Amino acid sequence: MSVSRSFSSSSTSNQYCALLKQCYQTQDAKRLHCHILKASPNPETFLLNNLINTYAKLGSITYACRVFDQMPQPNIYSWNTLLSSYSKLARLPQMQHVFDVMPARDMVSWNSLISGYAASGSLVQSVKAYNLMLNDGTVNLNPIALSTMLILVSNQGRIRLGRQIHGHVLKFGFQSYVFVGSPLVDMYSKTGLISCARQTFDEMPEKNVVMYNTMIARLMQCGRIEDSRQLFYEMCKKDSISWTAMITGFSQNGLSREAIDLFRKMRLENLDMDQYTFGSVLTACGGVMALQEGKQVHAYVIRTDYQDNIYVGSALVDMYCKCKSIKSAQTVFMKMTCKNVVSWTAMLVGYGQNGYSEEAVKVFSDMQKYGIEPDDFTLGSVISSCANLASLEEGAQFHGRALVSGLISSITVSNALVTLYGKCGSIEDSHKLFSEMSFRDEVSWTALVSGYAQFGKANETIRLFESMLAHGFKPDKVTFIGVLSACSRAGLVEKGNQIFDSMITEHGIVPVHDHYTCMIDLFSRAGRLEEAKKFINKMPFSPDAIGWASLLSSCRFYGNMEIGKWAAEFLLKLEPHNTASYILLSSMYAAKGKWEEVAKLRKGMRDKGLRKEPGCSWIKYKNQVYIFSADDRSNPFSDQIYSELEKLNHKMVQEGYVPDMNSVLHDVEDSEKIKMLNHHSEKLAIAFGLIFIPPGFPIRIVKNLRVCGDCHNATKYISKITQREILVRDAARFHLFKDGMCSCGDFW
Repeated sequence: MSVSRSFSSSSTSNQYCALLKQCYQTQDAKRLHCHILKASPNPETFLLNNLINTYAKLGSITYACRVFDQMPQPNIYSWNTLLSSYSKLARLPQMQHVFDVMPARDMVSWNSLISGYAASGSLVQSVKAYNLMLNDGTVNLNPIALSTMLILVSNQGRIRLGRQIHGHVLKFGFQSYVFVGSPLVDMYSKTGLISCARQTFDEMPEKNVVMYNTMIARLMQCGRIEDSRQLFYEMCKKDSISWTAMITGFSQNGLSREAIDLFRKMRLENLDMDQYTFGSVLTACGGVMALQEGKQVHAYVIRTDYQDNIYVGSALVDMYCKCKSIKSAQTVFMKMTCKNVVSWTAMLVGYGQNGYSEEAVKVFSDMQKYGIEPDDFTLGSVISSCANLASLEEGAQFHGRALVSGLISSITVSNALVTLYGKCGSIEDSHKLFSEMSFRDEVSWTALVSGYAQFGKANETIRLFESMLAHGFKPDKVTFIGVLSACSRAGLVEKGNQIFDSMITEHGIVPVHDHYTCMIDLFSRAGRLEEAKKFINKMPFSPDAIGWASLLSSCRFYGNMEIGKWAAEFLLKLEPHNTASYILLSSMYAAKGKWEEVAKLRKGMRDKGLRKEPGCSWIKYKNQVYIFSADDRSNPFSDQIYSELEKLNHKMVQEGYVPDMNSVLHDVEDSEKIKMLNHHSEKLAIAFGLIFIPPGFPIRIVKNLRVCGDCHNATKYISKITQREILVRDAARFHLFKDGMCSCGDFW
């Protein structure tokens, strides 16, 4: 502001007041103040009041007080200006002092006092000031005081007091004031009294867009979609907030497609969009994996210059991750100029959900380098990634971090740790942590149930499930998958049937593919293949590939060629490029010695360009992962590993071990078959563990495929000979080998 250039022409109080409005810094106000005093030693009270107000708005309360103190006869406006200044700055003692010494008070004085206490969140003092005003015979109750009190009561959830104030609104006839009705509606809706909010809204003779927006948003949050939709479409004038409230509500209530469609209509209205509009529609796109629509929104984000908004950027990362476009998510994440814990967590969770667990752990490490402190959701997510990697060591480190930071008290973190220890085979630690939790939810119980189920402890799984019900927790679809799979692996057909029926009749859960697959597996593993076929024929839809593969695998085990061919036919139609059906059928023919049929199947695979997924096993030692494949000699310790295997084989044969020739799908001599069996990937990994992992520590192996029958049998002998615990996590389950026995009871 060019104050000096304006002084010559600014001789009246009105002109000075106009200049005061142009002061954006305290220094400008002080210079103009000096000029006023030079021009007129005794300025008018009107001008001094404006000067006090200017200093107060600039946050210079000290200078405002000086002007006030130098006034010969401050009027009520002067007192109110000073009082309002202290009120806005929440200088409560000074505010109360000014109020107490004022020679007279009016409605503005009381409003300033009530607003000051309300702004500081002091409900007691606000109510006290409000009641004093009611008892003061010099002023009448006014809409501003009512609105202020309603907002404060709404924020603190004091519905009883709110109803009393509502009574005052009606008594003094302020129900027609929009800026009283709006916080009244908000108060009822925030405290969960939606019916009262709607009744108040309907009784308002005049409604503005703010009231509509408040009512729509609140109706969407308790889940009253149709009521929200009706209000939205009856609005004569809708603003950006109205549209955004609807889009957000649809997105949060699982109506993602409607949210996307409404966003399109909003664009046609040429309304301004903010970060909440973009964030909500991007969440909707991710919810239904609408990648193309998500890309279109991304383009619009760039055109409206919102790409650097941290909220929108995080939503974009989340959307691309949920649409399984991880490269696009990476690109957006790397280009973000500013990232917060939400942004980092979105990328971390995205990696984990798309099978990039190692990258998820690395993102957490990078996040620490930038000084971003994780919240409970971030820590829980990285622990989940460790669980997917079966990385007990890293997971245990995060457990320590949770203890130090206090985040262990978060149920999200504790549930992730229960899952971690369960998936890493430390089921005792999983149960111990579960027992120490001060609060549990359905996820906690399900995590432990699933852990015991994966470990093949069927009876413990069922007891835990029954305990969950006894404690009043409601099992979900995942819980039943765990219990049914445990029954399947233990051959508890009748019990599994009973639980499956109760899921539908008692718990009202509609079975999905995974539940039907568990039932197919239940009948198939028990050798009740005809029952499995009947069950499939009664299903409301055809089994998925896992269901057919489970039946085919059991047909191979029990030698049922007829049902095996039937299952293979459907599996090949469903997934013609999946090698599993070819391999399982080949093993059936090989077991029967039908090598011509095996050759035909292999030729069919070659003609289609199909290759069997190579089996591999890995073991972690000193923070390094060692990966092995069959007949692998790439490891620097191969000579020691193969030497160890030779010694083990000799001792195993002495103990009664006989190689399972049916596990070899090649028409070769028995000696060659034995050689091939001896060098399977899990045996190489176990030998490595026996050499390098000290006695007393379990040997933990992970395999990408199911353990073959011969390796399973051999590992039992190895555990007995070496007196070591060997934990193998294959594609289907955990196997804990100890003293010549396996936790699965040879049923996998």
